[in-house]
Amino acid sequence: MPGGYSPLMGDPPARLRRVLRDDLDRNQRAALASWLAFTATFAAVRGVTISIKAGRGPFRNVKLGGEHLHHYLWGIALLAGVGAVAVHGSDRQRRHPAVAVSYGSGLALIVDEFALLLDLKDVYWAQQGRVSVDLAVAGIAAAGCYFASLPVLRALRRERTGTAALG
Repeated sequence: MPGGYSPLMGDPPARLRRVLRDDLDRNQRAALASWLAFTATFAAVRGVTISIKAGRGPFRNVKLGGEHLHHYLWGIALLAGVGAVAVHGSDRQRRHPAVAVSYGSGLALIVDEFALLLDLKDVYWAQQGRVSVDLAVAGIAAAGCYFASLPVLRALRRERTGTAALG
């Protein structure tokens, strides 16, 4: 059945929950949530800033007292919140998925303007601004490779554990 429930496939949301629960440990689930949030936030921010630069769409720069507020500030605020939860929150609060998502999103907002922070000049649209894009894409690719390799790493671990048990 296209787009619908198939008895062969099972309930997709239930299958996804089962895979996340059974195949990933708590730390891997948090890392996955952070990576997905980083990737989505980076893509969205790039889209919004391109829209602003082109003068299309509903988005405009955020200003306070005539001063442009760069989005790395919102990223710093998110990471400060995550830090506060890490230092002062309970174990249950620290493990909440919103913390991992906030971390990934905050980091993306900062990394997207990394070149500005590095040069202390607004080089977002200049060639030097490319450093931010390269850094973000490299991080997304590295984390993607990690998650793609997890099934192989688990199989190797099972093989090693099985061999050790037999020997």
